[in-house]
Amino acid sequence: MDKLIAKAEVLLEALPYMQRFAGRTIVIKYGGNAMLDDKLKSGFAVDIVLLKSLGLNPIIVHGGGPQIGKALERHGIETKFVRGMRVTDDEAIEIVEMVLGGQINKGIVTNIHSHGGKAVGLTGKDGNLLLADRMKVRVKQDGKRAVTVDLGHVGKIRRVNPDVIERILGTDFIPVVAPIGADEKGRTYNINADLAAGEIAKALKAEKLILLTDVAGIKNEHGKVQPFVSAAEAKKQIRNGTIAEGMVPKVECAIAALSHGVSQAHIIDGRVSHAVLLEIFTRRGVGTEVVLRAPAAKKATRKKATAKKTVRAKTSAKKKTAKK
Repeated sequence: MDKLIAKAEVLLEALPYMQRFAGRTIVIKYGGNAMLDDKLKSGFAVDIVLLKSLGLNPIIVHGGGPQIGKALERHGIETKFVRGMRVTDDEAIEIVEMVLGGQINKGIVTNIHSHGGKAVGLTGKDGNLLLADRMKVRVKQDGKRAVTVDLGHVGKIRRVNPDVIERILGTDFIPVVAPIGADEKGRTYNINADLAAGEIAKALKAEKLILLTDVAGIKNEHGKVQPFVSAAEAKKQIRNGTIAEGMVPKVECAIAALSHGVSQAHIIDGRVSHAVLLEIFTRRGVGTEVVLRAPAAKKATRKKATAKKTVRAKTSAKKKTAKK
């Protein structure tokens, strides 16, 4: 009986969140170990089917770096990276599109179907969803001037045309998007999945943007996961190196989404079973929420601390006056 009561309590905790998010759009970037471990893959599919069943509108945008790397290796194509981005030539982009838009995308769709849901696979080329431009980056060199490097078929998003997704959201189907875009001349580009998810969330004014990662969340300078981090604090931590490497673009993506109408942005641990459900339907969550401004509790704490300092200063001043 105790176990049954515990289950009922879990449902009661989730009820306010179910009511709040019913009918809302949730954009989820799916990647990392959550895409590789069979148990996590199954759990993720169940989570997404449940979200749709509860009246939420989940949209999945997936990556596939490890799978792409293995496919390129099998075809004898050498992989080079510049600032963490894969240089993609004409030969490589064919493999990338095949893996992202075919193997991985259809695998996710099939997994959702096998757990009782309905899904439809898309790439950014469908319905002109992701209009892209060729990306070039500036790279610093030791003792020399920075140079511009052409990454080939790596794209940055110029515009999102969400019509195709909006039409799907009015049905029982869940959109699953591979981050492959094209420019106005039809040239294909591989786009960072975090960036694609953020831009789609912005275009749809989504309620939530959730980025699955292979870490517990955003850690502070003491190595502890921060339940919340404000945009200002996150930018400060990027400058001082506390937030570094692969976490930087994720945090910047979250801040940009919040600045353009997305209500909430989360960076969560995809290695945790049912991480998406835990983040949406529990008080604690399983990662870090990025917010535009510091949470009210922290502001109140700061105000109290400031007030105490003011009182101490006034008291000290009175004592000095009395002595005189």
